[in-house]
Amino acid sequence: MDTRSLLDQFLKAGTDMLQGTSTSQSSSQQSGGIGDLLSKNSGGLVAGGVLGLLLGSKKGRKLGGQALKYGSLAALGAVAYKAYNNWQAQQASSGTPASASQASVPLSELPAPAVEQHSRAVLCAMIGAAKADGHIDDKERSLIDEGIAKMTDDPQLLTWLEQELHKPLDPADVALHARSPEMAAEMYLASVLVIDEESYMEKAYLEELARQLSIEPALKAELERQAALG
Repeated sequence: MDTRSLLDQFLKAGTDMLQGTSTSQSSSQQSGGIGDLLSKNSGGLVAGGVLGLLLGSKKGRKLGGQALKYGSLAALGAVAYKAYNNWQAQQASSGTPASASQASVPLSELPAPAVEQHSRAVLCAMIGAAKADGHIDDKERSLIDEGIAKMTDDPQLLTWLEQELHKPLDPADVALHARSPEMAAEMYLASVLVIDEESYMEKAYLEELARQLSIEPALKAELERQAALG
């Protein structure tokens, strides 16, 4: 499977929208709705349409907030890694020992199976956060399935995504994808991308996800700070 390619398409679509480079997409969305975007042949428009369905009306629906301008999994990982290192430095300077973990390996140096596992964990986190407000109904799931089928023809990936979209939301289940403290930090940051901080339901989900991921309060705050910086 190539989950990373699909995830990068979503992040790139968010970047384009936030930077105002998808004017034609915005016009189409106003005139014919997201369903029209999914009928287009352009990969960027389809990815934007699916992303819009996932995010619904979040944040005045700024498409996941400023953090989506990271634009790729590698960029997202770099921000999460920076936040993690900042937190470790803060812990060391305060005399509080940080959780020990193996040195993080850049995404470009990971073997293909590890990249797939990493990508799936981050996409799972984003889907979970998108579902947290309960706005995705059966019709929207059908449109999302249709759009994703235009983005990839990988049957295994399509089956996995359908399962993720249709199963009940459980932050403990999402957290199982984290294989290291650094990956947990990146999954939390990915979730912050699509959470509306003004929604009680979504804030509650994010708090529970942090608990399930064993994200310490100081690290949680640093990840949120980095997200706000964009």
